[in-house]
Amino acid sequence: MAQSFRDLQVWQRAMQLCLQVYRLTQKFPKTEIYGLTSQMRRAAVSVPSNIAEGHGRGNPAELRRFLSIARGSLCELQTQLAIAGEMGMGEVNKIEEASKTSHETGKMLYSLMQSLRNQLDGTDG
Repeated sequence: MAQSFRDLQVWQRAMQLCLQVYRLTQKFPKTEIYGLTSQMRRAAVSVPSNIAEGHGRGNPAELRRFLSIARGSLCELQTQLAIAGEMGMGEVNKIEEASKTSHETGKMLYSLMQSLRNQLDGTDG
C-alpha cells in the first residue's frame, strides 16, 4: 500500500475532479447555492475524502469499504452533472471535463477495489 494517501493516483484524480466541480459550480445560479451547487460540492469532496480516510485506516478491508463509499459519492456526482447539463447550468465544456474526469476516477476506483478484493481473497487477479 502507498505510504500516503497523497501518493494514490486515484486520490490525485479525485482531487482534480473536486476542483473542477468547484470551478463549474461558481457560475451556477445563486438560487442553487443550497440546492444543486451544495449537493455537487459535497459529493465531489466526499470522493477524495473517503479515499484518504480508508487509506488512513491502514487495513486493506477498511480501504476497500471506504473506496466503495467514494464510488457511491462519485455515482451521485455523475447524476448531478447530468442534471446540471440537462438544466443548462454551467459551461458545457466544464461539465464535459468534469464528467470525463469522474469516469476516469470511477475506473481507477473499480480497479483498486478489485485489486484489494483479490488481495483479501488471496488470489492474484
